Order: sequence, then structure tokens, then C-alpha cells
Amino acid sequence: MNSVTALSYALITPARNEEAFIGNTIRSVSSQTHKPLRWIIVSDGSTDGTDDIVKSHAAGLDWIELVRMPERRDRQFAAKANAFNAGYERLKNLRFDLIGNLDGDITFAPDYFEFLLGRFASEPGLGVAGTPFVEDFDRPDQHTYAHDVANLDHVSGACQIFRRECFEAVGGYVPIKGGAIDWIAVTTARMKGWKTRTYVEKVCYHHRKIGTGNNSPLMARFHYGRKAYYVGGHPAWELMRGIFQMRSTPVLIGGLYFMAGYMWAGITRAHRPVSAELMAFHRKEQLTRLKRLLRLT
Repeated sequence: MNSVTALSYALITPARNEEAFIGNTIRSVSSQTHKPLRWIIVSDGSTDGTDDIVKSHAAGLDWIELVRMPERRDRQFAAKANAFNAGYERLKNLRFDLIGNLDGDITFAPDYFEFLLGRFASEPGLGVAGTPFVEDFDRPDQHTYAHDVANLDHVSGACQIFRRECFEAVGGYVPIKGGAIDWIAVTTARMKGWKTRTYVEKVCYHHRKIGTGNNSPLMARFHYGRKAYYVGGHPAWELMRGIFQMRSTPVLIGGLYFMAGYMWAGITRAHRPVSAELMAFHRKEQLTRLKRLLRLT
């Protein structure tokens, strides 16, 4: 048994109305060269055919389990954490090394998890790992980290793999209505001394444009600006971030919407759910990156 196959992992997928995508996600996981020990798919009050699709694909596969959450009308980020935690409750008495949070609209190559497990096997201090995701499938090189200010220490919430010890040390996913639950978990892991890393050698494919659930692309930028304030982002860094976003479509206006969201949250004194300790750690990281970038210019 090699070091990769010696590691066991479990997956949890909070899924709400993923009828159009969940089948392909199940096919991707089922085709992995190293399959999960268990996969809990939590239907978070789905009102479409999500449950039936999961049941159909899971027939005869005892490592896939569907958990049904009550129906609800609202769409809020805390629900994802609650759904994940309901899935984790089903796994807590099972022995495994790694736990993955996988969105229900993601696909990837058959060796995707084998690659990530290899990273955990070779780096004992690695607490959280993932890869970039691609939304333009005709341009797989244009992924979420394909730019010069990419933060490879962050791991996208589309697919996050935690060492179990790390996940439990950070307290798992905290249900927060305004969002950023994935970011808080990963940043807390670094604050507690764990390495977190996005590995660009692989990508996964995101089949719904991220951040646009109930919003237009511009309002999604505004929301990201508010979230940047919400988690305690430093004004200098967020200004640079807004300027950087002016380069991508929609040119200029997208970055302005991001900065407007940040400023609006500040003017209205939006509640910040993060601790003072985490906010200070986050700002220190941002200023360190900013100084590094300025030295390169």
C-alpha cells in the first residue's frame, strides 16, 4: 500500500436544486482512481429532481448516502454550513483521514482526488488543499488563480479538502447568514498554524457561474465587496483589489461595483462576524502581500 492509498477520505455535498448538474458530479466522483470511503449528499430542501437523480445514481453504491433536509424558501449561506454539519454528523463515528466539502455542480478528471491525497501524504503540515476552478471550459488555462496577484494560500469553497484534525481544530464550518463560511474556515486554519494551499497543476470545472445565485454579475461584484468588508479586509488591499478587477469583464464597472460594495458596508457599519484575532491576522496577511507586490513593481 502506497502513501496515497493509505489515506482515506470522505466527502460531503450540500446540494440545493442541483438537478442540472448533480448527475455529472456523481459520475466524476464514481470514476475516481481513489474513491471516497463515504460520500454524504445532503439535499438542502431541494424542490426539483435532485433527490431522484442522487437515488438513481447511488443505487448499488453503498458508499453514497442521501440525507434530506427540510424545505425552505430563503437562500442563505448559513444553510450550506448547516447542511454540511448534518452530513458530518453521519460520519463522526467513522475513521477517515480527510474530509472534503464538494459543491454539487463540479466535475474533474479521474485522478483528481488521487492528486490531492498525494499532496496530503507528502506534506504532514498541510491542513487544507484544493485546486483552481474553471468556468470557461474552452479555456482551461484561464482559471480562478491565473493572474499575478493570486493568493495560492486560499482554497476555493467549490472543493475544499481538510485534514480531519485540522477541520476539527478550526471548529468546522460556522453557520453565518452573510456567508464567507469557507473563507473563515481556511483562514482560521492558517491562523492556527496549518498550511493551506491551492495547487494549480490540476483544475476542477464549475458549471454554474460562481456568486450569481440570485444576483446579476454586477450585483455579485457588489456582494463580494461587502463581504470583503464583512470579513475585515484592509482598505488599502481592497482598493487595490477593486482596481485589479477593473481589468476583467465588465471592464472598469465591475471593479467599481466591488469598491462600492466595500464602501457601502463601511458606511452602514455592517456587522463583522469574525473575531478581532482573525481580522488582525487577515489584515497582516494582506499587508504582507501588498508590500511584496509593491516591491515587484
